[in-house]
Amino acid sequence: MTPACGDLILALKMPRAMATFTPAQWDRLIPQARAAGLLGRLGAVAVQHDLAAGLPRPVWYALEAGLAFPERQAVAVRYELGKLDAALAGLGIPVLVLKGAAYVATGSPAAAGRLMTDIDILVPKRAIGETEAALMLAGWVSSHHDAYDQRYYRQWMHEIPPMQHIRRGTVLDVHHNLLPETARIQTRPDRILANARPLPGMACLHAPSEPDLILHSATHLMHEGEWAHGLRDLSDLYALLAAGAGRDDDFWPSLAKRAQELSLERPLYLALVQLQRVFGLDAPALDLRGAQRYGDRVIHDLLTRALSGFHSNCRLPFAPLADFALFVRSHWLRMPAHLLIPHLLYKAMKRDNAARAAG
Repeated sequence: MTPACGDLILALKMPRAMATFTPAQWDRLIPQARAAGLLGRLGAVAVQHDLAAGLPRPVWYALEAGLAFPERQAVAVRYELGKLDAALAGLGIPVLVLKGAAYVATGSPAAAGRLMTDIDILVPKRAIGETEAALMLAGWVSSHHDAYDQRYYRQWMHEIPPMQHIRRGTVLDVHHNLLPETARIQTRPDRILANARPLPGMACLHAPSEPDLILHSATHLMHEGEWAHGLRDLSDLYALLAAGAGRDDDFWPSLAKRAQELSLERPLYLALVQLQRVFGLDAPALDLRGAQRYGDRVIHDLLTRALSGFHSNCRLPFAPLADFALFVRSHWLRMPAHLLIPHLLYKAMKRDNAARAAG
């Protein structure tokens, strides 16, 4: 990040510093936070640290407005989780809630003021068919009708095509793994399901264990192809790690061991480097065997530049180029070349045909 973005990072790391910011600092910070999808989080931490009354009124009104929508979303997510639990309870399988919905369901620090676009769940692969059927009976329908897209998701990916409720409009992603079937990293969803914790008051919904929630957050971020909300997702991870490390002396060795069990040492290592660079996270040296690669310095720099791209005041040189390089990398990690090249050619032709039809 550029120095002009330092106040936003400081506010996320040390919320009480917000009480000392000048009007000029707020003038820079609020547009940055809004662009990064972090205005609601600043509002939430201002409330948590009893800062609201001491902030300039226009500043607090902006933070309060940024917080209002995530708070409404959190209420809606809890309601949807209840509906999902009722729809899937009869299947007799554990259903794992992931990402933002899991943060909300578990009361995680990462839920504070967080914006969400969908709900993600994970079920055993053997149960994908009956899960989809039960969801359809409850009003969920597939949002992708193209035959190629259906085959792409069902044959190669780690999820079925996104579903949307016909009345409420909520978007649902149903996963059977953390990464695609064709990905270069192969992990073990059965082990994640085995360690899941039941959600209070729910018949079948579970949340990942704390280490698994962290590892999924790191894996999702480090395999991302679009970085518009990269800083928001990195701040989620910072909040999760800070909370875990503050409670448990054995937190870091246990996290490293779990990363090895799930073959997720590489994304954890890459995420920790970015957390140190951006947030100054003081993590101990971890035993992450095989996580480092020749040329990692290039990857670290690309990630740092892409994370800075959300606002012009924060953008490092060549951030758009880094963003494109990581977009290509995300596809390379997702699929081998013999599948990737035809897939990209098909998508390019489809976009070109759509543009011609529209013109």
